[in-house]
Amino acid sequence: QVQLVESGGGLVQPGGSLRLSCAASGSIFSSYDMGWYRQAPGKQRELGARITRDGTTNYGDFVKGRFTISRDNAKNTVDLQMNSLKPEDTAVYYCHARFVWRHYWGQGTQVTVSL
Repeated sequence: QVQLVESGGGLVQPGGSLRLSCAASGSIFSSYDMGWYRQAPGKQRELGARITRDGTTNYGDFVKGRFTISRDNAKNTVDLQMNSLKPEDTAVYYCHARFVWRHYWGQGTQVTVSL
């Protein structure tokens, strides 16, 4: 069982930056593929960024070079640095962990981009 706790969400102006962090419990964090998804009201949950256990990264099409995902296996954390934020980035952002067929989700953290 893995517990994921997100932090770092909040209100930011367009063009600003936020850094989300996800802390994971468990002793085999390095074996998990980790990711950040988001869900805006009335829309489906979509991938923001993923980093595999070997460090390979991939991003959602909407990211366009604005976000960077990283992980620290010593601290059991995965971060998402978000730059050049737009109002359409407003959503609840969820941390995700996958180990083989097992999927785990955090509770989510709200990101609001507005003047």
